[in-house]
Amino acid sequence: MTSNELGDFLRAHRARLQPGDVGLASHGRRRVAGLRREEVAVLAGMNTDYYARLEQGRERSPSPQILDVIGDALCMDVDAREHLYRLAGAVPDGHRAPPRETAGVMLRQLLDGFTGTPAFVLNPATDFLAANALADALFSPFGEVDNLARMIFLDPAARVFFTHWNRAAEAVVAGLRQATGIDPHYPRLPELVRLLRGASEEFAALWSSHTVYGKSHDAKELVHPEVGPLSLTYHSFDVRGAVGQQVVLYHAAPESPSAQALSLLGSLGATRRRESSAER
Repeated sequence: MTSNELGDFLRAHRARLQPGDVGLASHGRRRVAGLRREEVAVLAGMNTDYYARLEQGRERSPSPQILDVIGDALCMDVDAREHLYRLAGAVPDGHRAPPRETAGVMLRQLLDGFTGTPAFVLNPATDFLAANALADALFSPFGEVDNLARMIFLDPAARVFFTHWNRAAEAVVAGLRQATGIDPHYPRLPELVRLLRGASEEFAALWSSHTVYGKSHDAKELVHPEVGPLSLTYHSFDVRGAVGQQVVLYHAAPESPSAQALSLLGSLGATRRRESSAER
């Protein structure tokens, strides 16, 4: 490792860009690969000497605002920007790529590959972005499978579906509170919170408690009207390359009554899909 990793990182990104990539004209023979320092400074709207000092390691404490404009000038993606902040020892100043509101094709294909496991994708506001067939069957008691928090607090089916409704309610509110701290500028979150605070006194009370935590795994005790009680565990995973998205998997112990119940639920769902297709 060198003593000037920030400068090395900036130079490497500068070398990858050609003037045409950033809307600049190129004049004459270029002695350096990629953009010149003065071109980056112009794109970032800063003094050329200041930018040179950053690359040379003579300036080591750039502000988050400076890092933002440099990241823009050098066309950095989310991962590169986060690494830039870490190298500079700075905390991002509200600069975060907005969560993606659609699940990618390959991610949907991955969900469909979990034939014996309910799998779905949520955004930070707990909107459902995608779900496999078994997840559709699992959540079929709900009037609409659109937003997990709304379903828990406003759909009467939730009080039966979640054996420990109070725990499920607290967990989803704590997760929403954590999400607002991670990305306070994400408009979907305050929109959802306003809706639920106005419609549910229980949500309003939990929200006012300011409880914050996010779980990556836990036990789930559910009751489905078609197959009865289900003892499951869930795991959630951040989706690499899709900021804010999480894949959630519900899993039953192999050869357990819950595994058998999920298998039956999958068969019932497949039968309904075939009947629905035949009627069209």
